[in-house]
Amino acid sequence: MADEVLRAERVTKRFGGFVAVDGVDIELRKGERVGLIGPNGAGKTTLLNLLSGYYRPDSGRIFLKGIDVTGHPPHKRFRLGLCRTFQIPSVFKSLTVRQNLEVAAQRSGVRDRTGRIESLLGRLGLDRYANERAGNLPYGAMKVLELAMVLTSEPSVLLLDEPTAGLNVSEKKRLTEILESLPEDITLLIIEHDMDVVFNLASRVIVMNRGQVIADGKPSEVVENKLVREVYFG
Repeated sequence: MADEVLRAERVTKRFGGFVAVDGVDIELRKGERVGLIGPNGAGKTTLLNLLSGYYRPDSGRIFLKGIDVTGHPPHKRFRLGLCRTFQIPSVFKSLTVRQNLEVAAQRSGVRDRTGRIESLLGRLGLDRYANERAGNLPYGAMKVLELAMVLTSEPSVLLLDEPTAGLNVSEKKRLTEILESLPEDITLLIIEHDMDVVFNLASRVIVMNRGQVIADGKPSEVVENKLVREVYFG
C-alpha cells in the first residue's frame, strides 16, 4: 500500500518455551493513530520491542517505509524516522530539562537546535521547567520531557508504551492533549490500558491476547467484539 509506513509479517518471538508473540501481522499507514490493547502478558510490549529493534524476531519480517529492517538495531530504525518511549521515562535526571533536549537534538542531528528546543519547550508547556533538573520534575512533566526528547528528531513513526501510566487525572488529560496536537503525518502506535485515552486518540484499535492479534478495527467495532469482551473487558 502506498501510504504504508510500518508492517510486521508473521512475526514470532519466543523466550525459552514461552511464545510471547505468535505469528503477528500488522500494518500501519501514514498518519494513523492506532491503539494497541490487551490483558497483561498479551505480548504488547514485546511486539513494540520487535518493531523498534530492541528484540529480533525468531521468525517473520518487519518493514519500515518499504525497507526490510528485520535485523536492524534501534539506531538504524531511528534514522528512518522510528522512535519510541518507555513505560518508565528515559531521561537524564541529573541534567536540566533544556540540557536533556540539547542532548536529544544533538543525537538527532537537528540543524536549528535552539529553535527546535525553544519551540518544544513552549508547545509542550515545559518552558517553566527549562532550568530544573529532570530528576526534580513532577512525574507527569517527566513523561512530557521524554516525549519532547523524542520529538526533537521530528519522527514519522512514534511507538508509545503506556504513556499515561502513573499519571493523575490532570496529567493524563494534558498528555492526551499533547498527543492529539501532534502533526497529522506522524503515525502513532500506543500501548495503553486507559480506554478513555485510547478512544480519544485512536481511530483504530488492535487487540492482542496470548501473543496473537484477536481483533483489529474501529474502536466501536472492537468494543462490540464478543471475543475481545471476554478476554479483555470481562
